[in-house]
Amino acid sequence: MNVADGTDIAALMDGIGARARAVAAELAFAPARQRRAALEAAADAIEADRAAVLAANARDLEAGREKGLGAAMMDRLTLDEGRVAAICAGLRAVAAQDDPVGAVMAEWTRPSGLTIRRVRTPLGVIGVIYESRPNVTADAGALCLKAGNAVILRGGSESFHSSRAIHAGMVAGLRAADLPEAAIQLVPTRDRTAVTEMLRMVAHIDVIVPRGGKGLVGLVQAEARVPVFAHLEGICHVYLDRAADPEKARRVVLNAKTRRTGICGAAECLLVHRDLVDSLGAEVIADLVAAGVQVRAGAGLAHLPGVVPAAPDDFGREYLDSIIAAAVVEDVDGAIAHIRRYGSQHTDAILTEDAAAAERFFARVDSAIVMLNASTQFADGGEFGMGAEIGIATGKLHARGPVGAEQLTSFKYLVSGDGTIRS
Repeated sequence: MNVADGTDIAALMDGIGARARAVAAELAFAPARQRRAALEAAADAIEADRAAVLAANARDLEAGREKGLGAAMMDRLTLDEGRVAAICAGLRAVAAQDDPVGAVMAEWTRPSGLTIRRVRTPLGVIGVIYESRPNVTADAGALCLKAGNAVILRGGSESFHSSRAIHAGMVAGLRAADLPEAAIQLVPTRDRTAVTEMLRMVAHIDVIVPRGGKGLVGLVQAEARVPVFAHLEGICHVYLDRAADPEKARRVVLNAKTRRTGICGAAECLLVHRDLVDSLGAEVIADLVAAGVQVRAGAGLAHLPGVVPAAPDDFGREYLDSIIAAAVVEDVDGAIAHIRRYGSQHTDAILTEDAAAAERFFARVDSAIVMLNASTQFADGGEFGMGAEIGIATGKLHARGPVGAEQLTSFKYLVSGDGTIRS
């Protein structure tokens, strides 16, 4: 449904929350095969109705063009046959994963005779607030359901029609598996008041997951009364070490920046060892310039052809565009210091054949994902074997890095005795 103007948003959201809370208990013990069947049926429904999904997306794209959305935002908003197929494949991949609910994390016996098991349990009700990417509707819905949670989805206004079309397929899957439709609810209004209400729904929502830019995440963290999984911006660095392999380095840097510039795993800053400025560093930067990337070069790199001088605020920025900052560092420690100052603890990579430098980088860069000789574009739950992700968590509590179904569970202790008493 589409909510008309004048609707009591507080009452609307309270009803959505109450329904989610009511079904969460049922989902917690729904058989794994039933939740799997729902996701497989959802994939089938979206695949069968992909024409409707693409038509809905065309409406969103037209509105986006009229609104003057930037190229990166339009790329995130766009669906095509390949991306719809990827949504369906992601649903099937999540469905096929081992079920996390009830999994025994640890088990031990105490001298008292007690046997203790720590087992995974659903979080309960998860609220997901996201911006332009309509595929999040499927990814978040699938992962929450796989982990036995109910979910309330509030997509961005730009993807309103696309998200509704995908959500219709998710609901069809729930019906086919005889699970309650309220397990995956989509907020049916663009009214921003709905977001404010979600952030206050402590009686209904157990955790909020924001997925979007710095503005959205900052708003959620500032105003939420519900616990939040922080998913901050992706200020991803690639450090070109003195011992980098030239062929690997040129291939990886170009991919890290240009494969898709509008995703959080896109490289936003290139760090070049001082010994490589006029050799491999110059070649890598020339590759970027030739690919249409604007390289905003700091001191020591500004003499290279095709670059523009960097301003002080060009470092520590998430461009989500064909722009990259570049700086010279003395060595691996200089790279680590730069990342500590300007990074967002999302994903950072080192390109080197020096094992000692790699180990130092791994040990001292405190990001959710740290990579060696690999593109930062691999910062993705699907690439990590999770089928999909609800986002990349950059905080340090509960979940960190790609948040898949397993990360959307908590745990409880099951303690067994045999008439055991404490002396």
